[in-house]
Amino acid sequence: MDLGIGGRTAIVTGGGRGIGAQTALALAAEGVRVVVSDIDEAAAQQVADEVVAQGGGAIAVRCDVCNASDVGRVAAAAEDAFGGVDILVNNAGFNKDRYLTKMSESEWDSVVDVVLKGAFHCSRSVLPGMMARKWGRIVNISSRSVFGNPGQTNYSAAKLGLIGFTRALSLEQAKFGITVNAVAPGFVETELMRTNPTYESLRESATAKNPVGFLGMPDDIASAVAFMASERARYITGVTLYVTGGRFSS
Repeated sequence: MDLGIGGRTAIVTGGGRGIGAQTALALAAEGVRVVVSDIDEAAAQQVADEVVAQGGGAIAVRCDVCNASDVGRVAAAAEDAFGGVDILVNNAGFNKDRYLTKMSESEWDSVVDVVLKGAFHCSRSVLPGMMARKWGRIVNISSRSVFGNPGQTNYSAAKLGLIGFTRALSLEQAKFGITVNAVAPGFVETELMRTNPTYESLRESATAKNPVGFLGMPDDIASAVAFMASERARYITGVTLYVTGGRFSS
């Protein structure tokens, strides 16, 4: 299926690995020029190089999404390289799991800031151009954890907040031809997940609880993001698409 976004330009935050990297590759396969943004510049550059090696257009820009100046630099780089931004994927995020009674303020702030303040900074930086062109797609990466996971009060709160952000922003921007949606993955087998010391037990538990009987891979999420970013999804906004294999509760 032609998604109708060939020639568009996208910024993917947290694009250096996992879901972000696969999303950058999936968009590039549709003919989208990609700005791969990540706090790890080397990882971002590796993904951008892969896109270029496959015949696509891509640049890599280091960015801390909590820093407004960094985010402005990414938007400016996209403008210089490709003439503007049509698609934004707010994927940057991470977890620092700990029961609330043992959680430090910095562990709370760092997770919430990257997910929510990052989406704020990045969306605000690209919206004026989208509004002027009367076309845009913002896809926010939420999580199944919005239904609650023990030890993830910070992450669950941030990802649920992102759904509220999505709904409100979709109403603000609909009249400009801009859609704003969220994709909420379940347990996905990423490189980062595999570094967790309890990965094997987590994987076993998640598989047992998953109705489809297997776990998602990054390209499963990337396919959903590409659709939400496409012309095919022009009549969808303010929606959260759960890509979880049917699993919702913890």
